[in-house]
Amino acid sequence: MENSAGRRLNTLIRHLLLQDKGSVQVLHPNGLSGERLKHAKSDPVIIGGMVLDIHAYPSIPAIPRTTTPGKVHYVVGGVARNVAECMSKLGTKPFMISAIGPDMAGNLLLEHWESVGLCTEGILKGQGIETPVVCNVFDVNGELAAAVASVEAIEKFLAKEWIHQFTSNIRSAPILMVDANLSLRSLEASCQTAQSGTPVWFEPVSVAKSKRVASIIEYVTFTSPNEDELIAMANAVSSEDLFSPIQRVDNDGSTQSIESFFLLLKPAIWVLLEKGVKLVVVTLGSDGVFLCSKGGAEFTTVDLKNTEPSHFGKQLSEMVTLNCRNQFVNTEKFNKSSSHLSVVHFPALPASVMRLTGAGDCLVGGTLASLSAGLNMMQSMAVGIATAKAAVETRKNVPSEFCLATIADDARRVYSSARVVFDQSVV
Repeated sequence: MENSAGRRLNTLIRHLLLQDKGSVQVLHPNGLSGERLKHAKSDPVIIGGMVLDIHAYPSIPAIPRTTTPGKVHYVVGGVARNVAECMSKLGTKPFMISAIGPDMAGNLLLEHWESVGLCTEGILKGQGIETPVVCNVFDVNGELAAAVASVEAIEKFLAKEWIHQFTSNIRSAPILMVDANLSLRSLEASCQTAQSGTPVWFEPVSVAKSKRVASIIEYVTFTSPNEDELIAMANAVSSEDLFSPIQRVDNDGSTQSIESFFLLLKPAIWVLLEKGVKLVVVTLGSDGVFLCSKGGAEFTTVDLKNTEPSHFGKQLSEMVTLNCRNQFVNTEKFNKSSSHLSVVHFPALPASVMRLTGAGDCLVGGTLASLSAGLNMMQSMAVGIATAKAAVETRKNVPSEFCLATIADDARRVYSSARVVFDQSVV
């Protein structure tokens, strides 16, 4: 967190450099631009949306064309914002680049961001920006029934020019995460700004927006689609509709086994790997995750540069390493050939589910925080699933806090249950 002198100086700079561009007041960082080193030392960089979620929970089944009694909650959200906050609560303080407006929603988001001790320097706030808001209506079972999203500001104002103000942060980052709420131009600018060798994690956000990966596929190291986003992404990078949506439940109501379901997804997974993605994390909801790579080398060899784990991050790393040191999956046996596909299935954990939104974001946040703390990909994936479990057991997108011992123990349970579902040549 910035000290008081630093905050005063930053406030003065922002007032002095406030310029009017049309109807939008842009708060420029100081003129040192690429020489700014304050946050450039080793912080992961997260670029994407900050959104206020409005959650409506009916107390009885909704009746069409009239109001329904229930509860309405304001919840701070946005894929990139959720990932960043989750990382911060696991000991890794990311640098966030986003855009919000000077309205009620923007004020709520900014106040919460400051309350958890995160830097606001990369957050553009100005007149003319309407803070992104998503209204979610749930059914009586807690499942999403309908939603309306007003998030145009992310594409319009989180632009290439703003992102370039933070070139030094991006180039020194141990890892860069971008979400698909960004425009194609901003996605390209973000990835091109990163130095060669900086891993890029692409978070697809939705089926429609996941297709934007086609413009940056050459830069993507990790991606975390669900099965529907996976199919859309594979079609997008292939420039044709080679793959159709896949249903886990057959017409007779029976559910396919994990192995059978993987075989249906395998061609789409291989397309992304062939395009250069190193690790594809296919999220399966209550069925866990498929971790996929060519030859499996990246399962244990992900090595982030310039990482400086916090005290909490070091504790997380030590406890998870202690709990997850036995090799239940022997990655040394994987064939490292570029024509070899290696896939490990990590199960989800039983949970007392309160709400499902936020779980996928916390899975990514937990994984990124663990990689930043020095854990390998297998261990980090186990922490990500443990973090997702904690997320579904609260009504917030990100839990107020994480119990380190619980996360480490849950990660051990996931890690010990992981198993290889495919390890063969696909040529």
